[in-house]
Amino acid sequence: MAGATDRLKSGQAGPKSASLIVAPQWIGDAVMTEPLLRRLHARGEKLTVGALPWVAPVYRAMPQVSEVIEFPFQHGGLQFKARRSIARQVQGRFDSAYVLPNSLKSALLPFLASIPRRVGYLGEARVGLLTHRLKNPKNKPPMVAFYSALSGDGDGLENDRPQLRIDAAQVAAVLAKHKLAQGAYFVFAPGAEFGSSKRWPASHYAQLALLLDRPAVLLGSGKEAALCDEIAAAAPGKCIDLAGKTSLAEAFALIAAAKAVISNDSGLMHVAAAFGVAQVALFGSSSPLHTPPLNDRARVLWLKEDPAYLPPLDCSPCFERECPLGHHRCLRDLSPQQVLGALG
Repeated sequence: MAGATDRLKSGQAGPKSASLIVAPQWIGDAVMTEPLLRRLHARGEKLTVGALPWVAPVYRAMPQVSEVIEFPFQHGGLQFKARRSIARQVQGRFDSAYVLPNSLKSALLPFLASIPRRVGYLGEARVGLLTHRLKNPKNKPPMVAFYSALSGDGDGLENDRPQLRIDAAQVAAVLAKHKLAQGAYFVFAPGAEFGSSKRWPASHYAQLALLLDRPAVLLGSGKEAALCDEIAAAAPGKCIDLAGKTSLAEAFALIAAAKAVISNDSGLMHVAAAFGVAQVALFGSSSPLHTPPLNDRARVLWLKEDPAYLPPLDCSPCFERECPLGHHRCLRDLSPQQVLGALG
């Protein structure tokens, strides 16, 4: 990927230039773009992020971002008229655009806005929409490196771990609202938007809650409310079920103040890592070599790398939404006692 990065250097944006960042649509991916934005800000670029509403709070937790524009787009569809309308509104404001998703539609708005320098990876026949292009790597690199390469800085920054910031007063207000104290609870994030293959079983989360010396706050979207209800019902008196009852910004505050976070490979896993919270991250169908929690206080559990686990998990990582073999051994056989041990 170094060669591709070198090809961007001749077209780097100049000091104090204004740049539009077209954000990815997933929370975890958004977190992993933070080192890229830190690089751009460090060399003098003023950053505006265009993001979907459910991702926008991630960028409001990045001090280097000057402005967040919420794009009114939905999953699927080109939505050309809406993109053209926003393009007209921002026309003339930016010197550069960094298009982080690989889709054609994500590159369309900067093109329609006539932003002179448009940087992104090749994909979906969008060669003509970008002025500075990188080839997609054949092997999946760590996602932070994948995004950071778009800066064109081969050496990068000394610390390339995502970092989010939250105001202490905001944390205190959220704790008071839910009658919680800092460090007096664990956070469980049992969902995974991608699919069931990334979810540790609900029964295992419930068993773990029963083993802990503090209550477990269950966080997730409204889509995960039924899953969290199931966990809370199986561990009576041990869970505070807030799935679908908080904003993403409130969830950030609850994560930042937790004793520790236990999660699947999900967006909230990366949020916990970016806040530097103690955490245990549970991997099965996906790989911590590709999307690890970049946090010195993180413990990753992955039976694929456990030499004592037999028979070996030759099927992992499969990166499928549902277990193609139907057994889900990669997460089912990870016990609550192992997770408790990892918490220390």
